[in-house]
Amino acid sequence: MMKRENECFHVIHKVPSGDGPYVRAKHAQIVQKDPESAIIWFWRAINAGDRVESALKDMAVVMKQLDRTEEAIEAVRSFRGLCPKHAQDSLDNVLIDLYKKCGKVDEQIMLLKHKLKMIYLGEAFNGKPTKTARSHGKKFQVSIKQETSRILGNLGWAYMQKSNYMAAEVVYSKAQMIDPDANKALNLCHCLLKQARHQEAHLVLQEVLHYNLPGSEDSKSRNRAEELLLELESVQPQPALLNLPGLNFEDDFVEALERALNELAPARSRRLPIFEEISQFRDQLAC
Repeated sequence: MMKRENECFHVIHKVPSGDGPYVRAKHAQIVQKDPESAIIWFWRAINAGDRVESALKDMAVVMKQLDRTEEAIEAVRSFRGLCPKHAQDSLDNVLIDLYKKCGKVDEQIMLLKHKLKMIYLGEAFNGKPTKTARSHGKKFQVSIKQETSRILGNLGWAYMQKSNYMAAEVVYSKAQMIDPDANKALNLCHCLLKQARHQEAHLVLQEVLHYNLPGSEDSKSRNRAEELLLELESVQPQPALLNLPGLNFEDDFVEALERALNELAPARSRRLPIFEEISQFRDQLAC
């Protein structure tokens, strides 16, 4: 009877069963609502080799909630080597989230480019065409195509934080070609607006206003689209702003990435169309 009650407790509170340090950490985090104690037990789990991957990820989440983001970054960097190869991609995602939290934009860009290299090399998803992801307790399949577009979207957003709208425009344009949606289109429109390319921005915005893209019906997308439309209507057409400070496209994004990929992956057959086509955008920008 006692065993059954314990099983019900773990199911209800969604904590693992047992008595190891990782289980105690989850109990402190979820049941006792004591994040500081949870972190202590997560550290003990890592040091004891008890579910190190889960302990490291969960501890980073708790630290982020306590605004101990820098500490979480150092923990993931220092102990990810104890985790298996298949866990490294998800740990990269944890780091990217932490970098966003504390405004480490350059680190975000570097890691996102690394993830693109892994896709190019055929090493993303451990060589499989899809992976299982989880959101709000539900599992779903993500394809390489979707993942590439997602990473490019995050990279575009990082460039926007540096006010490098030309680089962000290139990245968002490519992401839209791979897997279009309303959010990336609105960001692309914003980048074009910042370069005073009003006509192009208006064409991109129309795709959202006319519900031609996934997510166009979302209330946040509608509100933002209306705001961008008002901004477009308030400005007069002007010559494109070229070579302004902060707007220059980073040549290393194409050139260094291409060079590194060529050195690391001579087998061109695995190369995604994204890398074959992206240099075309640079040529267009130079015109």
